[in-house]
Formats: sequence, C-alpha cells, structure tokens
Amino acid sequence: MIVLFVLTAALFALLGVAKLLALPRMRALADHAGFSVAAYRGIGALEVAGAAGLLLGLAVPLLGFAAGVGLLLLLAGAVITHVRNRDGFRAMAPAVVCAALVAGCLAMLGTSS
Repeated sequence: MIVLFVLTAALFALLGVAKLLALPRMRALADHAGFSVAAYRGIGALEVAGAAGLLLGLAVPLLGFAAGVGLLLLLAGAVITHVRNRDGFRAMAPAVVCAALVAGCLAMLGTSS
C-alpha cells in the first residue's frame, strides 16, 4: 500500500512541479491543449496538492480519499481534452495510467477501513 501511494504521489509531484516551472515540454503541452501557461501552472499546483494529499492520506484516510477524487477529476479533464483535440490513445495513455494508479490508491483506502 505504502509503495503505491509513494510512487503515485511522486509521479504527480514531478509532473506538477514541471508544470509550475513551465518547462519547455510543459509549455508545448499547454499550447497543444489550448491552455495558457498560467492555467497549466494552476493544474500543476493542483497536482502537487493532490500528491501531498495522497501521502497524508496514509495517516488520514479521508484526506487521501479527497485528494484521490480530486486527482481523478483532473485526469478526467485531461482525457476529455485529449479527445477534443483528437489526440490518439498514445497521447492520452499517461492520463489513463495515472487514473489507474489513483484508482488503486482509492481502492486501498476503501479496504483499509
């Protein structure tokens, strides 16, 4: 359980920080998705907050649950954006994989009660 939470949180923290720093790849992805850099930074901040919430969820399951639901909503938005842009599955695969990881965390929170 701990390994899944730490790996998932690390992934979201890494992606979120990359967006917050507006790294060139993230700027290109923001442009492709039709987002301003400021909006993409906002998404990055939410990802970092979600990562922290997942980790804190190991001690406070309700907080972890809320963070997981928030991350799933972000990922649903990512998939919708890819569909609207007519991106192929290859482009949306990272969002789908991340959603599966978050769903796994949520499932573990549900069974640990």
